[in-house]
Amino acid sequence: MSQVLDTPPPTASPADDDLSALAARHGLAVSGARPSLPDYVRQLWARRHFITAFSTAKLTAQYSQAKLGQVWQVMTPLLNAAVYYFIFGVLLGTKRNVPDYVPFLVTGVFIWTFTQSSIMAGTRAISGNLGLVRALHFPRAALPISFALQQLQQLLFSMAALVVILLCFGVPVAASWLLAVPALVLQSVFNAGVSMIMARMGAKTPDIAQLMPFVLRTWMYVSGVMWSIDKLAKGHHDWPSWVVPVLQANPAAVYIDLMRYALIDSFHAGQLPHHVWALAVGWALVAGLGGFIYFWKAEETYGRG
Repeated sequence: MSQVLDTPPPTASPADDDLSALAARHGLAVSGARPSLPDYVRQLWARRHFITAFSTAKLTAQYSQAKLGQVWQVMTPLLNAAVYYFIFGVLLGTKRNVPDYVPFLVTGVFIWTFTQSSIMAGTRAISGNLGLVRALHFPRAALPISFALQQLQQLLFSMAALVVILLCFGVPVAASWLLAVPALVLQSVFNAGVSMIMARMGAKTPDIAQLMPFVLRTWMYVSGVMWSIDKLAKGHHDWPSWVVPVLQANPAAVYIDLMRYALIDSFHAGQLPHHVWALAVGWALVAGLGGFIYFWKAEETYGRG
């Protein structure tokens, strides 16, 4: 006859509890866990002073070792414009049939440099600041946003030189110059969004930073920085019908042409793509919101591994 021994059930120990429930009971949270999107936005807003101070400090330190210091903020795009003028304007003759070619070119170079520098800085925002990312807890989007803000500050500093160039070449001050403000705001949102996209990609694959100069150089050549998309299209009637609209809808070309339209009186509305302001707003929203969400989704991975 078998004997059944009634043994009391084992008492549950903390180790047997669900770990997440145990952590919740004691007010613990996963280190570096991704907050909700509204919480993330609130955290960024709470650190807005850090973002502005960090961008200003980076801008000040950028040329601290150079004898000319901050003058290089203006000299670099001006020297690039001089090279492009000689190669494209003189040797290739793109200045023909383009009124006010020097203001046209310099405006394009300055506005393109803003986008180019923002994207390059954003690509290295996480991978180039791993010490800061691993040492301090803060929303990581603060880094690419601060680098985009740094480039905006640099552009605003350089705009004084652009205004002098416009006046020296006979471009009059006009009420349309006020349109430069919303154009720059939209471009800044677009640049910040693309910077966040590239920051996430660069954090996972740092080698992207070596590839980006070639990608950006190609993008520059198709964005009408040194030549007029409108004038080139009129000289190539054999092009497929979709080529010109695609070139004009290119976001870099949209923001460059908007600034030319705002600042240069000889650049008229007929040279702008249809619904240009809708395109500018659309690109800013797609890149800004899309880039922010794309970056936020990988928040807990930055600085690890």
